[in-house]
Amino acid sequence: MSFLSVTSVPTLRWSSPKAFTLKPPFASMVFLILGLVMFGLGEALLVNAGVGVSPWTVFAEGVTNITGWSLGLATFLISATVLLLWIPLRQTPGIGTILNAVIVALVLEYALPILPRFDSYLANVMLALTGVFVTGFGGAIYLVANLGPGPRDGLMTGLQRVTGKPIALVRMSIELSVVAIGWALGGTLGLGTLLFAVGIGPAMAIGMQILQTRSVTR
Repeated sequence: MSFLSVTSVPTLRWSSPKAFTLKPPFASMVFLILGLVMFGLGEALLVNAGVGVSPWTVFAEGVTNITGWSLGLATFLISATVLLLWIPLRQTPGIGTILNAVIVALVLEYALPILPRFDSYLANVMLALTGVFVTGFGGAIYLVANLGPGPRDGLMTGLQRVTGKPIALVRMSIELSVVAIGWALGGTLGLGTLLFAVGIGPAMAIGMQILQTRSVTR
């Protein structure tokens, strides 16, 4: 349970001094892109597993049930609302905020057709677990780069700073709340949804621990 000791995103030698900058350090950009590619691959693995969509998709499905909006529109408006929540949380956007949407979308587009799918339910559950860890580790890399988080990751880091609670618990609380609301509104969920909701926070925290340890030992 040592991941509960991670109460902030660590600053490493390849972290950018500022999130909002027009001249980001080269190393920060490299790690930002690497982290976002891994983040997208993890999400693609979860999609291919087919044992449950992500918590925020469950939420978006619930919103479509009561509004009649398309899933895409609901997802967009939810993301916009989350960004508005950044204002009282004093979160700073950056190039990573934009690249998060672009790179993850591109990875999903090109990775989904070539990633594995299994007939066995158990194998797909393991694939979903792998997806959660890869997403979490990728998220840790790109957050440590400090060039601006995506909407949901920014909500996590903002709430963590305000509450002082461990990153893993803050993210888990957000994801479980979103799942509960989405399910109450009629969204569909599966085992993969719950694995993501419970596992993404610890996976990110463990990833940050590994990165910090590797940086110290070099």
